[in-house]
Amino acid sequence: GAVSEPPPSPLRAGFAIPGDLATPTGGYEYDRRLIAAGTAAGLELSHLPLPGGFPAPSRDEAAAARATLAAALATRRGPILADGLAMGALDPDRWPEGLAERLVILCHHPLGHETGLPPERAREMLETEGRALRAARSVLTTSRATAATLAAELGVDPARIRVAEPGLERAEPAPRRGDPPLLLGVGTLSARKDWPTLVAALAMLKDRGWACVIAGDASRDPEAAARLLALIEDEGLEERVGLPGALNRAQIDRLYAEADVFCLPSRHEGYGMVVIEAMARGLPVLAAEAGAIPEAADGAARLLPPGDPAAWAEAI
Repeated sequence: GAVSEPPPSPLRAGFAIPGDLATPTGGYEYDRRLIAAGTAAGLELSHLPLPGGFPAPSRDEAAAARATLAAALATRRGPILADGLAMGALDPDRWPEGLAERLVILCHHPLGHETGLPPERAREMLETEGRALRAARSVLTTSRATAATLAAELGVDPARIRVAEPGLERAEPAPRRGDPPLLLGVGTLSARKDWPTLVAALAMLKDRGWACVIAGDASRDPEAAARLLALIEDEGLEERVGLPGALNRAQIDRLYAEADVFCLPSRHEGYGMVVIEAMARGLPVLAAEAGAIPEAADGAARLLPPGDPAAWAEAI
């Protein structure tokens, strides 16, 4: 009888990720899914933990990250995939010898595009990240919009960029029986997410029936989180706008099931996974026309001007 061919050997690679892999953000969710799904595609990814201070590491944290990468180079063969949250902040002139030839950088979005950075700091971050991305063997990103930005603004050769959009789990449609309707936002309480625009819009609608939950980590940008809480208190919306903090996957899924409308006023997204997660549950989506959000929404969301509370109030 015919002799069956043995299955091809998997491609083994290290995956360097800063901080806690369980962090509930879209970027970390993408990393977790990539590790979990890689085996079925013939890719075995070994997690290489890096310190958690990125994208603004201390001198010791940067040194520890370089040491981890150097050890990986010495003890394993094959490529090293590294999350851009770390690599975009590590000066390529100080990379371990031989790293560039084996390095693939996963860039979720340019670090210097984080809202609220002082202009000089943003320029410094984009300059360092651009040199890192140009030095790496290749670059992986999550959207065509981000790929275009890396080529146009950071000088990365488009031929060296590959786009791998996030996957999506099927979900049951939300019943949308809220009385009053629940408006849901999911994302870190950071300046880039711009939750104050949503709260300011809701303040214009105090005479209407609604409730709102904004689920996101307050510890990653404490100043932005404090400003958001102050705005909620100043507008007298403490009983109507809930801030439950960072939630796990099951808790977020329950919120999607309870919601009636999804809102994302973010000033920039490298993709915008929460938009398609909301759509998978049949939720109408209001989102800012910014970054890769229009690409993720693909014509099925109401796109609104970033930072325009009056436009958001009208749409709501």
